[in-house]
Amino acid sequence: MKRIIRLSKLIGSNHRIIKVSVLLLIVVITGSSLFAQAKNNATDPNLTTAVKDFLKVVNSGPPLETMSPYDARKVLVNAQASVKVDLSGIDVSEKTIRSEGYTVKLHIIRPAGVKGILPVFIYIHGGGWVLGEFPTHLRMVRDLVVLSGAVAVHVDYTQTPDAVFPQAINEIYSATKWVAEHGAEINVDGKRLAVVGNSVGGNMTAVTTLMAKAKHSPQIKFQAMLWPIVDCDFETASYKEFGTGGYYLSTATMKWMYDMYIKDPQMRKDIFASPLRATIEQLKGLPPALIAVDENDVLRDEGEAYGRKLEKAGVKVTTLRYDGVIHDFGLLNGLAEIPQTHSLFLQVAAELKKYLQ
Repeated sequence: MKRIIRLSKLIGSNHRIIKVSVLLLIVVITGSSLFAQAKNNATDPNLTTAVKDFLKVVNSGPPLETMSPYDARKVLVNAQASVKVDLSGIDVSEKTIRSEGYTVKLHIIRPAGVKGILPVFIYIHGGGWVLGEFPTHLRMVRDLVVLSGAVAVHVDYTQTPDAVFPQAINEIYSATKWVAEHGAEINVDGKRLAVVGNSVGGNMTAVTTLMAKAKHSPQIKFQAMLWPIVDCDFETASYKEFGTGGYYLSTATMKWMYDMYIKDPQMRKDIFASPLRATIEQLKGLPPALIAVDENDVLRDEGEAYGRKLEKAGVKVTTLRYDGVIHDFGLLNGLAEIPQTHSLFLQVAAELKKYLQ
């Protein structure tokens, strides 16, 4: 059974508009933008005021695809670090493991002061296979840990261009399998295991569950995909609507990222790269899923299409669309205090509690 929930700027019964005071933490970026765009969105009715203000800042510099991947990484690092966020309530440790022929570094994030065996979710960070690291995603992971009471294991997978498909996903699968089998070593219950990821992390969340089914291990209780990349098609309606610029993530940026991860267009159609290409039979038996997309995003349509396909395969799936916001709204520290971000984490945490209890 599939539930589709649309979270709009109109909240409440009888279309009563609830005015919410939003604290926008402005990201200070000098000389470059996260995903530079040419379009002025000051009058766009489909963007909230907070998002419009945020875009005024990030639309000011050169596009990521004009930079080296290493310089592009610094843009996200600096943007996230420029905003003060709440990182209280957690204990963080590290462990390097060897599994399935891969050496992988794990960051383990626990509710502060809780020593017992807890359920666990693998967290796979986004960034188009190129950007992102543990510090850029820590606030997001922290919020999920505090709200759910579960432990997060953040996987430091090798990014492009230092590795190409399928190394990153193989590392993530190997780490997931290790946690399932050796959870006691980090004080978690590997039998109460979920996978969560944003953007390309959502892609690799979907792929991890497909791999687990194909390899008959590990058993995953739940998957959450937040604005995921699930296909290599740049011709969807949402790509055509938002891909030319002005909405944080552009078609040009996506192509730049894909070209580093998988150059061969045919190889991109592999289900372990584009899970939307999986057959209904391949999708049958996957764990219950939550998919969150946002209204103003090139990836919106493919995320919703994946939800519909999972439903056809008999998977329990809830698909949510958050109106008024942009790609990665839940990740960006500059948008951490908007109501959509708070609602998103409450929803994901509630699902984690439900399936990992």
